Amino acid sequence: MGLYFLAVTLVTKVLRQLRGIIVLSGFTINTIFWFIPIFVLGIIKLILPIASLRRPITRLLMALAENWISVNSALLAAGASIDWQARGLEGLRKDRWYLVMVNHQTWVDILVLQKVFNRRIPFLKFFIKQQLIWFPLLGVAWWALDMPFMKRYSAAYLARNPHMKGKDLETTRKACEKFRDTPTSVINFVEGTRFSEAKRIARKSPYRHLLPPRAGGFAIAMSSMGNLFDGILDVTMRYNEGPARFWELCCGTHVPVIVDVRVRQIDEWLRSGDYENDREFRRRMQRWLGEIWQEKDELLQQMLDESRVS
Repeated sequence: MGLYFLAVTLVTKVLRQLRGIIVLSGFTINTIFWFIPIFVLGIIKLILPIASLRRPITRLLMALAENWISVNSALLAAGASIDWQARGLEGLRKDRWYLVMVNHQTWVDILVLQKVFNRRIPFLKFFIKQQLIWFPLLGVAWWALDMPFMKRYSAAYLARNPHMKGKDLETTRKACEKFRDTPTSVINFVEGTRFSEAKRIARKSPYRHLLPPRAGGFAIAMSSMGNLFDGILDVTMRYNEGPARFWELCCGTHVPVIVDVRVRQIDEWLRSGDYENDREFRRRMQRWLGEIWQEKDELLQQMLDESRVS
């Protein structure tokens, strides 16, 4: 009897691993398939001298990216037992500009957000470190899809080169200029990194389920695109059985995930302040984000309590 259960366990494990390999291969093939037309159109868009000619290509690129996401989402649905619970999606539009502000637990968050928002709002974009433009395949795809690449300077570098102060923000603003003609959604993971209990303790977070928000990235987004955004999508995500891991998803692990979306209006003071040079404005924004994070922490606790009851 023991040998029988051992054999069953071994076969089950092998089948799970095989399923994971098949699903991961599907993601890879899908990425390469859509990468080719995105790359070609990106080159054409680069060499066209007239903005009016580039706009239809941009729209076509976004349509290709949405198809890329749709196939990825289908692969996730087939490869994993995902229980999607999304609420607050009513009234969202594809012809608007949104800043998507969300807590961060795992890089699978991006796949979940793409699944939830695909074709409900404009294609999701996120600020990317300039070095990642060299990432194989995806770096070129991000460039072709107008992802805003950021070049951040360290405090030590700015101390040695004070004339470079503000250059990173200026570069980001220029990168965002192209969004004026095309409705855009930008993701901002305000915590700056993925949540873990060890990080929460190390940072002395006042929240039970979140790291303290970092206002700098949010301030850059508002400074660069604040006048374009029609609203903030305040997104709270929770995996009831712990943060999902991509390989486990591919292998068919059951993942219940709740995505709560709340639309916040943008007060004028958020658009017009100078976060870098105005200390009072910086404190006001940090307080404002802290209040939102407190609400988000309470919502996460409520989700946890509800999952325990059910």
